[in-house]
Amino acid sequence: MKILVLAWEFPPRIVGGIARHVAELYPEVIKLGHEVHLITVEFGSAPKYEIIEGIHLYRCPVAPGDDFLHWIANMNESMGSYGGKLIQEHGFQLIHAHDWLVGDAAIALKNNFKLPIVATIHATEYGRYNGIHTPKQEYIYGKEKLLTHEAWRVIVCSNYMFDEMQRVFQTPRDKIDIIYNGIRPEKKRHNFDRLKFRRRFANDQEKIVYYVGRMTHEKGISVLLKAASKILWKMEGKVKFVIIGGGDTSDLQQQARDLGIIEQCYFTGFMSEQDLDKFQTIADCAVFPSLYEPFGIVALESFAARVPVVVSDTGGLPEVVKHDVTGIVTHANDPCSLSWGVLEVLQNPAHSQYLVENAYEDLVKRFRWDILAQETVEVYRQVIRERSQVVW
Repeated sequence: MKILVLAWEFPPRIVGGIARHVAELYPEVIKLGHEVHLITVEFGSAPKYEIIEGIHLYRCPVAPGDDFLHWIANMNESMGSYGGKLIQEHGFQLIHAHDWLVGDAAIALKNNFKLPIVATIHATEYGRYNGIHTPKQEYIYGKEKLLTHEAWRVIVCSNYMFDEMQRVFQTPRDKIDIIYNGIRPEKKRHNFDRLKFRRRFANDQEKIVYYVGRMTHEKGISVLLKAASKILWKMEGKVKFVIIGGGDTSDLQQQARDLGIIEQCYFTGFMSEQDLDKFQTIADCAVFPSLYEPFGIVALESFAARVPVVVSDTGGLPEVVKHDVTGIVTHANDPCSLSWGVLEVLQNPAHSQYLVENAYEDLVKRFRWDILAQETVEVYRQVIRERSQVVW
C-alpha cells in the first residue's frame, strides 16, 4: 500500500502528542511492507525533504496569518498544493489525516483525486472546553465534524473517545475504530551522570514530582499547585515540583506565589526531547491531573521511564492507568484527592516499585507500536477493499 499522511507536527516540531504519534507509528507500518509519505510544516533549519526511518517526509512552507485560524487555512492551502503534486507522482491509495488541523487539505485531495480518507481524531474542541462557548470554538467544532463526516473511517485512541465521537459528532458506531497510542520504551535508556543531571532540578534531599505537557487549563496544572501545599506539609518541604512545557506560565507562577510555594516549583519552559527522556528516569513521581484527556500518552512515557504515575480519572486515563496496579487514579479537579495520590507514591516506596514493575509489563503487552501498526494497516485494508467495490 501507498499512504499519504497529513500531520501539522513532526519532530523536531513538537506541539502536542501528534508529533510523537506519527513519528513512532509509521516506521512500524513501513516494516510491514508499506510505503508512507508524510506532509508536515517546515520548521527552522530542518530539511524540506528527508527520509526518516523509511518515512518520506516533506516539510512545506506556510505563509504567515493574521491569527491562528488564518495560519491554519494557509497551512491547508500549502499542504493541499503539495499533496496534489505527490499524488500525481506516486499514486496513493488513501489519505490519513491527523486531526481537524489538516482536514481542509485532506478533503480537497479526497474530492479532487477520489481517494478515501482515514481520519484520526486525537481530541475534540467540545471535550477540551466541556462544550462549545465561543465563535472560535464553534469554527473548530465545525471543522472537526466535517472531517469525521468526510472520512471513510475514523480512528480514536480510547473507548472514551469512541463514546465522545458518537455523542458530539453523531458519528456512526460502525465507522469508528479504537487503536491505542503506543510508546518506544527504548527511548528512556540512557547512560549519563544521573546525580549531576538531577541536581539541575532539585537538591539531593528533595523528591521530584513533575508534570510535562501543554500549559492549558484542561491539563489541570492549577489543581496540582493547589495540591502541592499539603504534599509539602506532609513531606516536610522536601519536594520539588517541576513543571515542564513551553507556553505562557505567568498565571501559574503567580498562583504558586500566592500559595507560598514558588520556591518549591521549577517552571522549566520547553525541554528538549533528549533531556526530557533523561529527566523522566530520575524523577520520583509523574502527575497528570487533566480535566480532559482523550488518552494520555505522557503516562506511557512515564511507564517506559519506570517512574510511578498519578493521574486523574478523566477521559481515557483510567483505561491507560489501572488504579493501584499500574499507577494511582485520583478524582479529577480535586486537590485533596490528588495530594493523597502523590503521597501514596512518595511515602510508600515498596508499593511504588510494585506499580512501576506492573506498568512496564502492561506497556509491553498493550502499547507496542508494532501491534498498533498492524491494527492500523487492517483499517487501511478495509478502506481500500471497500473503495474498490464502489463507483466514485
